[in-house]
Amino acid sequence: MADFDAIYEEQELAEPEELDNEAHVQLVTDPIVIRGAGNMTVFGLSNRFNAQFPAGLVSRVAPEEFKATILRINAVLKKTLPVNVKWLFCGCVCCCCTLGCSLWPVICLSKRTQHTMNKLLEWENSHLYHKLGLHWRLSKQQCDSNSMMEYVLLIEFIPKTPIYRPD
Repeated sequence: MADFDAIYEEQELAEPEELDNEAHVQLVTDPIVIRGAGNMTVFGLSNRFNAQFPAGLVSRVAPEEFKATILRINAVLKKTLPVNVKWLFCGCVCCCCTLGCSLWPVICLSKRTQHTMNKLLEWENSHLYHKLGLHWRLSKQQCDSNSMMEYVLLIEFIPKTPIYRPD
C-alpha cells in the first residue's frame, strides 16, 4: 500500500544551460563475436576462426581488410597450436608419473599463443581499426551449447567523442 502521509521533497528541474554541460550519453552497439571454426581446440582456443564477413561490419571496414586480418590470426594459430597439441599429448601420457607437472609446458605454450594473438590484434588495431572506430580483442566467453569456456574474437565499436566548440 502507498504511504499517504509521507512527505516528499520536490526536485527542481535543471536549468537549460546546466543540461548542456552534462555528459552526453552515447549508444554503442553490441560487439560482433567471431567464434572459432576449427576442428581442434586447446584450452579453449580454436585452431582457426571463420573468415566470413559479418553483416555488422558493412560500411565500416572493407571485406578484404577483414579477411586479411583473419588470415593473419589463423596463420598464428596454424603455426602454434600443433606444437601445443603435441605437448598436451605428451603431458597427458606422463601425467600420472609427474603428478601433473608434465602439463606445465602446454599451459605455458597456450599462454604464449594468447600473448602472440593479443600482440597481433594490438598491431592491427593501432594500424587500421582504431582509425575506423573499431577495436579487436581476444576474449573468453562461455560456449552456447555447454558450460565450457572458449576464446572468441570481439570486434567492439569505439564511440566517437564529441568535439567541443566554444561559442
